[in-house]
Amino acid sequence: MSFNGKYELQHQENFEPFMRALGLPEDEIQKGKDLKSVSEIVQDGKKFTVTVTTGSKVVKNQFTIGEESEIEMLNGEKVKVVVQMEGNNKLVTQVKGMKSVTELNGDTITYTMTMGDLTLKRVSKRI
Repeated sequence: MSFNGKYELQHQENFEPFMRALGLPEDEIQKGKDLKSVSEIVQDGKKFTVTVTTGSKVVKNQFTIGEESEIEMLNGEKVKVVVQMEGNNKLVTQVKGMKSVTELNGDTITYTMTMGDLTLKRVSKRI
């Protein structure tokens, strides 16, 4: 299954408490909570380029399945991760005590980040 495409955020759950737990300043959380974000995913075999545009902020990450890569997190911090593929529609990684799962079902991508008992869920549709 190919992840290629552009996806627009439809709704999210627990954005504010999750961003607070990540240490984002309150003004950034308030600015970001209502912004629509668009993710563009380009998949070439095991290589991925993910560009997320939220308002005027653009974050571009590149990684290869099973290899260590450096990515920029939602709070701007750069971290080393190894992204694994589960089945043919799920990208999974562990980063700084958080589990990140990106799951593609048809035209919908569900992005779930779990840290302790706090879960951020974002649902985006292909545009």
